[in-house]
Amino acid sequence: MVRSVVATAYGGPEVLAVVESDPGVPGPGQVLLEMRAAGVNPADWKSYNGTWGRDPAKLPLRIGLEVAGVVGAVGPDVDWPAVGDEVVGWPVRGAYADRVVVPADVLVAKPPSLEWTAAGGLLLTGTTAWHAVTAVHAGAGDTVLVHGASGGVGAMAVQLARMRGARVVGTASASNHDHLVALGALPVTYGPGLADRVRALAPRVTAAIDTVGSDEALDVSLELVGDRRRVATVANFQRGPALGVQVLGHVPGADPGTTVRADARRRLVEMAGDRRLRVLVGATYHLADIARAHRASIDGVVTGKIVVVP
Repeated sequence: MVRSVVATAYGGPEVLAVVESDPGVPGPGQVLLEMRAAGVNPADWKSYNGTWGRDPAKLPLRIGLEVAGVVGAVGPDVDWPAVGDEVVGWPVRGAYADRVVVPADVLVAKPPSLEWTAAGGLLLTGTTAWHAVTAVHAGAGDTVLVHGASGGVGAMAVQLARMRGARVVGTASASNHDHLVALGALPVTYGPGLADRVRALAPRVTAAIDTVGSDEALDVSLELVGDRRRVATVANFQRGPALGVQVLGHVPGADPGTTVRADARRRLVEMAGDRRLRVLVGATYHLADIARAHRASIDGVVTGKIVVVP
């Protein structure tokens, strides 16, 4: 038996419980992972707080979408990885557990130079940012506006756009401006007058990525970017379709970018391993403190990624 986290009802972090469970044995194409770190993402708490509906038949609901760990056992038809290999995986189900069975084909090798906490918090935000930067065709000669640039997806989007040769303007609170400068972005404070402040930094903005989901993010993006096909949102699933911008994600009508995101996994891990890509881990919580970790994520009190460890 192992410890695992489940949502016992729909509501806030108080519905999360650490329970004893049997992880089972890996079947064909599966491996059993001993978890070393698992990332906390808004998608985790949106799955049980009612954002995506409330289906009692799904309870208790296993939580956790990305994981880094050591292979403890392999099922039939698995040529790689082998027992003892260190790996990083996304998407998985039930990552908040001491041991968890996952598909082998979502795993990539973890470089020895990549810390466990960084590995556990890399792939969901990294692949989302990769998809967004690819979708808006960011490259040399572009100026890209990233809304929510100090957040998990935003910080990744800043770095990936910069790697492609783009200039980046990033929105954040004033307290996070130094962080954005370190990532290579021109920081700007969000709020009333944002469009004018962006123009003062960059008279011509050619693309925009919304990781926030606010009306301001989309309105300012459309005011500054002439081509709506070069505006993408990973957060505003209500207004995005009506405005004709690219809507990216795993909701009805959005582009899931399945192939793009899957292909990005290995490259993201390699770049993080050789320090070309920074994974800022803002806080680490033990599995027993999962409710506190989710409360911190919901309240937005942590700059950088929140990661759970055993």
